[in-house]
Amino acid sequence: MIVPIILSGGSGTRLWPLSRELYPKQFLPLAGERTMLQETALRVADFAGAEAPLVVCNEAHRFLVAEQLRQVGVEPAAIMLEPCGRNTAPALAVAALQATAEGDDPLLLVLPADHLIGRPEVMAAALAVAAPMAEQGMLLTFGVLPTGPETGYGYIKAGEELAGGGEVSEVIPAVCRVERFIEKPDGPTAQQYLAAGGYFWNSGMFLLRASVWLAELERLAPDILQACRRAWEQAARDLDFIRLGVAEFAACPADSIDYAVMEKTDAAAVVPLPEAGWSDVGSWSSLLAVADHDQQGNACRGDVLVMDSRNCYLHADRRLLAAVGVEDLVVVETADAVLVAHRGRDQEVKAVVERLRAQNREELRLHRVVHRPWGTYEGLVQDERFQVKRITVKPGASLSLQQHYHRAEHWIVVKGSARITCDDQVMLLSENQSTYIPLGASHRLENPGKITLELIEVQSGSYLGEDDIVRLEDKYGR
Repeated sequence: MIVPIILSGGSGTRLWPLSRELYPKQFLPLAGERTMLQETALRVADFAGAEAPLVVCNEAHRFLVAEQLRQVGVEPAAIMLEPCGRNTAPALAVAALQATAEGDDPLLLVLPADHLIGRPEVMAAALAVAAPMAEQGMLLTFGVLPTGPETGYGYIKAGEELAGGGEVSEVIPAVCRVERFIEKPDGPTAQQYLAAGGYFWNSGMFLLRASVWLAELERLAPDILQACRRAWEQAARDLDFIRLGVAEFAACPADSIDYAVMEKTDAAAVVPLPEAGWSDVGSWSSLLAVADHDQQGNACRGDVLVMDSRNCYLHADRRLLAAVGVEDLVVVETADAVLVAHRGRDQEVKAVVERLRAQNREELRLHRVVHRPWGTYEGLVQDERFQVKRITVKPGASLSLQQHYHRAEHWIVVKGSARITCDDQVMLLSENQSTYIPLGASHRLENPGKITLELIEVQSGSYLGEDDIVRLEDKYGR
C-alpha cells in the first residue's frame, strides 16, 4: 500500500507577484489549466497501488486546498493543518503518525504540491523500482538527471550501485546509495558536476516506509519526533480538517527531511529520473523553460502583444502587456504590482519579497482578489474613510454573522439573489436592489440561489481594516 503525502506548505516567494503568502504558487495554474496542487493530486491517483492522498498544509490555506481538490474530484484521506511553518521534516512526521494511526505501516510517497512532471510515466516506472527497496527499509529519494549546470537546485552525489548494478528497468538506470547531499552550487561547480556525471538534482520527492521514517527520525532528530507526537496527540477534527496542537507544533524545531534524516542515515538511496520533464518551478526562468514558446523563444500568457522581442517570459493578468525590442526579460503584470527583471537575475526576486516584508506591504501577502471559503472579494477603490469592493458568493454559501465597530456598509446586488440578515430583519434582494448595514448592526450575507451572487459593497467609516470583524456565528470555524 502506498499513501501519497502531498506537502503544500511552500510560499513560492521567487514567483512574486503571482505567488503571494496567502495564495502561493501551488494554487496557481502556472503550466496549464489546472493548478499545480490539482496536477499533483491527479498524477498520484494514476500510480499503481496508491491510496487517497494525505495533504499537509498551512492552516491559512485549508479552504483553498479543500476547494481545489473538490474541483478535480479528489477526496483526500485527510487534510492536516500546520499552525505555523516548521519545514518538511515535521510535516512528514505528523503525516506518518496519521498514516499509522490505525495500525497500518504503508509506504509513504512524499511529493511537494508545487512541482511539475512532464512525463509521469517515468515517475511511475521509478516508483515501481523503488517500492521493493522501500519495503526492505531503504529511504529512497528521487534524483533528476541534470540537463544543464543549474545553480538553483541542490544536488545529490550517487555512491555505489544497488540492486546488482546496471539498469534495473528499461527506463530507470541503476539505483545507488547516496554519497552526499550538496547545497546549491555556483556556476563553475555546477558545470563540474555535469561533466563528471554521477550527480543528480535533488527533487525533494521520497518513498519510504512510515515505520522506518519514524524510527530514523527518533534516532537522528528525536526532538522533532517528540514535539510532533505531542502535536498529533492534541489534534482535533474540524470539518474536513485535522488541526494539530498549536503550542506543541510551534515548539517543534524547524528542519528539512534532508537535514534531519537523509544526510545522516546510512539507509538513503537515490532513484534516477531520466528525462522526466521535472521542474520545481522555483523561478521565472524555470517556468520559461517548461512553458510553450513562440519562434523567438518568448513564453506569453494573457493579453500580450510582442514585437521584435526574444527569450522573454511575459505574463499579463489584468491588462494588455506590449513588449517591443526587448530580450531576456521577465515581465509579470497583476492588478496591484508589476515585476520587470532580467532573466539572469530572477533568483533575486526573493530579495524584493524581503524588502516588501520589511515595509509590511500588503502586496506580499494578498492579491487584490482575496479567496474565502464562501467566495471572493476584490478591492476596487480605497481612499480616506471609504472603500469599494466587489464580492462574489458561491451558490448555497454564506458569510459569518458579524458586526463592525468602525464602519457601515452599502450593498448593491448586480447578479443573482441575496438573503440578508440585518439585526432582526431578513430580506431577499435581487439584481439592482440595495440595502444599508448600519455601524454595529449584526448582519449576514447568504446566496440562496443556483448561480453565483455578485454585489458591490461600499464601506464608510473611521477604520476599514479586515480585522474590524466580530464573528458571532461562523460555520467555517474561523
